[in-house]
Amino acid sequence: MSLQGIHHVAYRCNDAKETVDFYRSMLGMDFKLAIAEDRVPSTQAPDPYMHVFLDAGMDNVLAFFELPNSPAMGRDPATPAWVQHIAFKVETLDELLAIQARLEEAGLEVVGPIDHGIFDSIYFFDPNGHRLELTVNKGTAEELNRLHTVAQEMLDEWSRTKRAPNHAAWLHEKARKEVRSG
Repeated sequence: MSLQGIHHVAYRCNDAKETVDFYRSMLGMDFKLAIAEDRVPSTQAPDPYMHVFLDAGMDNVLAFFELPNSPAMGRDPATPAWVQHIAFKVETLDELLAIQARLEEAGLEVVGPIDHGIFDSIYFFDPNGHRLELTVNKGTAEELNRLHTVAQEMLDEWSRTKRAPNHAAWLHEKARKEVRSG
């Protein structure tokens, strides 16, 4: 088997039009297509829906379902709000900061930029309560290789101890140094 990428990732939304308008105006995504049915194709259950698809760049597609006959949306109360999120990559720090300014002008609360050592990120919520992250990479090939080299060791140690391994502590120290010198 040879996977060729993710075709699309789908989430639920409260209002398909509001969701499309948000992703177009705030993140510049192109509205690719919509599919609407009165029956679920896989189960034939009578459950009308609107399924919208947005271009997230580089053949990546973000999709949403509006389900008017289903109970109101919720989120897993046992999972912290910061855990489940959709992260998008932007090209430069200037672009990240410009988008942050546009989001804040529109009245959204934005957290960041946060320095993660190999990338900087901002965080905010869409109109459906989905947490979004925009990130700009800054890690070198050497740093990424160094992280890759210790990934299995870190996972194995975590699996045994459920405590944060310090194989990549240098990454956080790098971020702290950048904040102090920045």
